[in-house]
Amino acid sequence: MAEETSLEIEETGKSKKKLVIIIVAVLLIVGGAAGYFFMSGSDAPVETLDEETAMSADAPSAAVGDSAEIGSALYVSMPRPFVFNVPGSSRDRIVQIKVQLLVRGEVNEETAKKHIPLIEGTLLSVFSTTTADELSTSSGKETLRFSALEKVQKALMDVEGSKVIERVLFTGFVMQ
Repeated sequence: MAEETSLEIEETGKSKKKLVIIIVAVLLIVGGAAGYFFMSGSDAPVETLDEETAMSADAPSAAVGDSAEIGSALYVSMPRPFVFNVPGSSRDRIVQIKVQLLVRGEVNEETAKKHIPLIEGTLLSVFSTTTADELSTSSGKETLRFSALEKVQKALMDVEGSKVIERVLFTGFVMQ
């Protein structure tokens, strides 16, 4: 009989511990969710903005000029990374560069996608003229990026009559 009572007390103690753990877990989840919603709310409701405030919020974009009229910034990825050899002072190196192009508006995006083979050929010819010593410095990488932009814009100007590409971006750069 004494053994049965001690078993009941142990089972009751275990169930109370489980209940306390479950309650604490639920409170933490509810508290975390409430904190998230409380902190992620905006400072001012959208309805309180009057017409004058909305006009002043649009003023900086109007000051930008042509780029705001052309369209939003879109990025065109080159389908594969550029892999090429470059000569170095001590030894030749292999370089891999992943490139994305910044264009403005959907028309320029479609134009850039249409001329990807021309862009790839132009970029590869620019990349192959550099050396490992130049690419080992950040200023050398920037010079290469600006040179690539100029050559791609010139090639697209000859074909399309407009620059199309606003920036050439290196999204991955590995030199071994």
